[in-house]
Amino acid sequence: MNDTAHSPASPELSLADRLHKKRTNSPASSTLRMSGGDGSLPLPPSERNKRPHTWRNGYSAVLDIGSTKITCLIGKGEANGMLRVAGYGWRRSAGVRNGAITELQEAEAAIRATVAQAENMAERTIDKVVVNLSCGHPASRLFNVRWPIGGRVVTEADIRRVVTEGRVQATVQGREVIHTLPIDFTVDDTEGVSDPRGHLCETLKARLHIIDAATTALLNLETVLSRAELRMEALVSSPLASGLSVLDRDERDLGTTVVDMGGGTTSLAVFGEGQILHTAQIGVGGLHVTRDIARGLGTSLDNAERLKTVYGSADLASDVEDEILTVELLGNDVPHFEQISRAQLGRIIRPRMEETLELVREKLDGAGLGMAASGRIVLTGGGSLLDGIRPLAERILGVPVSVGRHSGPGFTRSVRLGRPKNIAGLPEDTAAAAGFATAAGLLFWAASAERPFSDVEFREAAPSGFFQKLVAFIRERV
Repeated sequence: MNDTAHSPASPELSLADRLHKKRTNSPASSTLRMSGGDGSLPLPPSERNKRPHTWRNGYSAVLDIGSTKITCLIGKGEANGMLRVAGYGWRRSAGVRNGAITELQEAEAAIRATVAQAENMAERTIDKVVVNLSCGHPASRLFNVRWPIGGRVVTEADIRRVVTEGRVQATVQGREVIHTLPIDFTVDDTEGVSDPRGHLCETLKARLHIIDAATTALLNLETVLSRAELRMEALVSSPLASGLSVLDRDERDLGTTVVDMGGGTTSLAVFGEGQILHTAQIGVGGLHVTRDIARGLGTSLDNAERLKTVYGSADLASDVEDEILTVELLGNDVPHFEQISRAQLGRIIRPRMEETLELVREKLDGAGLGMAASGRIVLTGGGSLLDGIRPLAERILGVPVSVGRHSGPGFTRSVRLGRPKNIAGLPEDTAAAAGFATAAGLLFWAASAERPFSDVEFREAAPSGFFQKLVAFIRERV
């Protein structure tokens, strides 16, 4: 055998030596450590992560109708994967309470003004919008559906039938299905199939997440949009939209709950397995805090809102007891003022924020989603801008009640604040960006070429023959 040293290109180098040489001569990359040795293998590339996001052609417009403000965004997707806002508008909300339309004329005027502001900035007019769903007491339910295939290949029509069956099972009088979200499929004994088309099987099973809302509230929403000369292109769940805006792909895969703290409501969405698994809504929000301050201090709602925004805290530090605030009181012919400590303001705010977060924890612990609802918490929305909200949320939401006795790294919820990602053109005041989380997510939804989370938005083809029309007529009324 030749005793001379091998050249770097020698084919007689061991596999471990060649891998080591390749690793040390190439740029750093993510690696997997091989057990029993010090060699390593590069992580296989993910084709999914390489695919650029595909956008629809042209501009899209969205409308976020909230209890405190109404926001309109006009924008489009760019080749680099970013969203670009061409025009935005927002106004103080009117005619809306707890996310629902209460005064048609007031809501119409506010929507018209908001849309006009966005149109002027974008230098284009719009006639259709994607709108957030927060009215009609949205409800979230999971369904397991079975469909016989008979040993042949699963087709698009089979998926349509499975989803249709799920929608039928979910139908409740007086409520309308908004989202039909397939979580995954089971092809005979093979679970976790994301797209069963082309598979051979006897039975196809599907886990469906269905979100619905009260029909009358949706009709009122459609009415006010029509009066504002707008057509509703689609409805999108508010917490679902917020999740699209503030979460990355890994967070949606590993299990994350988005808590959108709005003015009239607080909504939450649980993400896991790359899908949205659960949504819920709580009828408490920032406006309740403002009203508590107004009643507690005897001041106007406008003054209370200013005090909350500038000086309010959900978790006061010990050094604010001596900080003095001046409050203008109501009910006097001439202006009358009173001085309070900032700590006194905090003592009004904190109980309501504790109540809100405790209700969120009850919703999560009662969702029956196990570890998916035990992951990290992302707070967004205008209420998340309140000073001290994160440490308070960490204490209340930190460990799930249902698994608290097994406390440990796997059962502790971490909390962070969420802001819209990968979007340009929002107002420069980034401190308020959390208040645009829902609107930014709506724009992502509207501008995407494919529906996020595989939301199935279809209507059955209209029956053509007389007999088919008669059967359809009977089905609608039975």
